[in-house]
Amino acid sequence: MTLEYLQNYWWFLISVLGAVLVFLLFVQGGQSMLLSAGSDEKRSVIVNCMGRKWELTFTTLVTFGGAFFASFPLFYSTSFGGAYWLWILILFSFIFQAVSYEYRSKRGNLYGTRTYDIFLFINGCIGCILLGTAVSMFFFGAEFNVVRSNLLNPGSPVISTWGPTHGLEAIFNWKNLILGFAVLFLARTQAILYMMNCVDNSFSDYKHLKKLLLVNAIIFLIFFLWFLAMLLTSDGYTIVGYRGNMAVVENTPYKYFYNYIDLWWAGVSLLLGVVCVLYAIGRSLFAQQWTKGIWFSGIGTVLVVLSLFWVAGYNNTPYYPSLMNPEASLSIRNSSSSEFTLTVMSFVSIIIPFVVAYIAYVWYKMNSKNISIKELEETDHKY
Repeated sequence: MTLEYLQNYWWFLISVLGAVLVFLLFVQGGQSMLLSAGSDEKRSVIVNCMGRKWELTFTTLVTFGGAFFASFPLFYSTSFGGAYWLWILILFSFIFQAVSYEYRSKRGNLYGTRTYDIFLFINGCIGCILLGTAVSMFFFGAEFNVVRSNLLNPGSPVISTWGPTHGLEAIFNWKNLILGFAVLFLARTQAILYMMNCVDNSFSDYKHLKKLLLVNAIIFLIFFLWFLAMLLTSDGYTIVGYRGNMAVVENTPYKYFYNYIDLWWAGVSLLLGVVCVLYAIGRSLFAQQWTKGIWFSGIGTVLVVLSLFWVAGYNNTPYYPSLMNPEASLSIRNSSSSEFTLTVMSFVSIIIPFVVAYIAYVWYKMNSKNISIKELEETDHKY
């Protein structure tokens, strides 16, 4: 296995983890609807419906970050160490989530369930928007610079420097927010589809869920098509060589449009993914009672996100363009770990199918019985 092959392989694994993470954000989407749920019974059902899967989302996020750190450490040090306001806000929103699920229904809860519902709502909204913002920088760039010779500076051996606002500029960049809101309303749409699938028929008001699905799906499609139009018409960088570890780049009009043409499988993945999501939404809206929409939507989401990662990192494209110094842009070639490290981790990655099989089994056991009010009243284990 050559170094180039290993770099491509690990970017593929990063893509898979990122795609699965975006699918699992339906947990956050459900949390974002808590404050408008109405009765305490409805809020309890939503929390316990999403609570069965929140640990999978949290674990996938941690695994995604860990895999990025191990395979492309320069990105990790540049983004996590420079845009720390963005990542700190994401981190604290997920801490709110973990604490809320742990203590929401505990006896002696001094703050009341309402407080923890607000925490879950914050995680549901902020988590989705900021994760979408972070991914959007893969296409529209970030304000950083990389000077590797700084490692020899005993006073400040920091090779990556960031703009003065350290990530706040990314949060308030309207282009990044377009994808952020698309991720939020995709998560809300999939949360509704998931509730149609896992909540007992005696409780579910399908007419109400269909109304919510229609509204959230329309808003999602508006933001997603807006983002896709910006992506396909925007300029990007093409790497034509390397000067040491610095990329020699050329500005390329319609860069990502041409990436989809050159990487035809990415274009196929995008189209199939969009069709799957639209099919899930359309049939769920017009069928009298169809509960399988989450599976088609989930598969479609994974395919679309995979295609976005592929056009961001392959075809001589820097996946982290620098707005301060284009030659400091990060690619899978100049930001990866050593060949030895990637080789060792590749052998470890063989266990991934077994982990996926375990997750599928746990998912099946958790969803073997639909959630109902009666079940929540009889069980001691609830969120």
